[in-house]
Amino acid sequence: MQVDKTTLHDLAIFHSSEEQSLFHLLDCTTTVGGKHWFHHLLGHPYSDIEKIKQTQQTLQLILAKQDKWPTLITNGAIMVVQKFYESSVEAIPRHSSAFGSMAYKTIHSPDYSLIKFSVIQFVHFFRGLHQLIHHFDQENNPPLFQNIINQIKLLTTPVHIRTMMQWPAGKELSTTDNLNFGHFLLYHFKEQAIQLVDIFSKLDAYHGMAIATQKFRFSFPEIKQTVQPFIEAKNVFHPLLNKAVAYDVLLNPDGNFLFLTGANMAGKSTFIKAVGVAVYLAHTGMGVPAESLSCSLFDGLLSNIQVEDNITKGESYFYNEVQRIKKTIEQINDGRNWLILIDELFKGTNVQDAMKCSLAVIEGLRKMNNTLFILSTHLYEIGEGLKQYPNIRFCYFETDTSNGQLHFSYQLKEGISNDRLGYLILKREGVVDMLEGL
Repeated sequence: MQVDKTTLHDLAIFHSSEEQSLFHLLDCTTTVGGKHWFHHLLGHPYSDIEKIKQTQQTLQLILAKQDKWPTLITNGAIMVVQKFYESSVEAIPRHSSAFGSMAYKTIHSPDYSLIKFSVIQFVHFFRGLHQLIHHFDQENNPPLFQNIINQIKLLTTPVHIRTMMQWPAGKELSTTDNLNFGHFLLYHFKEQAIQLVDIFSKLDAYHGMAIATQKFRFSFPEIKQTVQPFIEAKNVFHPLLNKAVAYDVLLNPDGNFLFLTGANMAGKSTFIKAVGVAVYLAHTGMGVPAESLSCSLFDGLLSNIQVEDNITKGESYFYNEVQRIKKTIEQINDGRNWLILIDELFKGTNVQDAMKCSLAVIEGLRKMNNTLFILSTHLYEIGEGLKQYPNIRFCYFETDTSNGQLHFSYQLKEGISNDRLGYLILKREGVVDMLEGL
């Protein structure tokens, strides 16, 4: 699925602040390599429905056999495996005898200690891989997962490696064992060892995605290949919020444009981002923050949420808003299925200008039946003129005011809001009193 950097930023898929980063929230990997692979998988949502389904099946398989997942392979063990090939030790003898082994251990004591420690970690690593093969190698595996298992089986065929894979737990290695294994690993198995580390890192990423799906009570969505796009979600929520309110969402060819209104802080932006995050995660193959989600396979997802001005180029906020809309129109005018998220269109100009510009954009975009739109605005006045279009749905977030206090239900309702609460918020926060006291 096509997604640009602006959209990744708007949806906080990656963020320098861990508290605002979906990647940091969902990262349940246990190794550095797994973290890197998860970053890659999260940053590259699929456009192929088969790849999505196979990823889902892989995560479901991992969850079904969670108690069989190897715990012997730790990040520390993998780091030792990698560092072993960067170390400089005295040449390890081949097929060392008991006498030769003792001589090497005595003469090159520091080198032997490094070799011994490394070989022990290799044994843990290979025994863990053996557990994976033993518990997860089966005929009905999804091809994605079985291909990984087959790669491990192919790379671990050498006799020395098979011996290490089946080394009894608790049985110590002799000095001769350490040197013979060390010789083979250092001089004959470097490339394969590096490949196996990368393969397990990818498995760790999938394992982390599965654990995150379970940990945050996500559900696996149903993705369908359809001519026109749709989204049907029950209780979708934003995963970065501790006490998130859940929403039901329905967008389809008969109502592909959601015109969203409501006061500041009522929940419009959170709703838009929650839908965007759910659809985005669905295309990575992992679970989504919703009780259930069924949607079409989208070719692209674009957002217009946090537009910024550019001082160095002398570009105003409004100019960049216009350029973002222009770029969006150019991209989605290709007959493919898109999801477009727009929060507060044309904030960078006066109200009259914003109304005229917004009306022109909405009346143009609503003609595109290959795209779903969610657009929020304070300009509720333009809503009446848009009611003539049957494919535009109107929803709002209700706000209740009593005794000068604001109460947000965060519930999505049918209709158009005409709440004007800016001054009330200014007064509630004490700003009006401060100004009067100057």
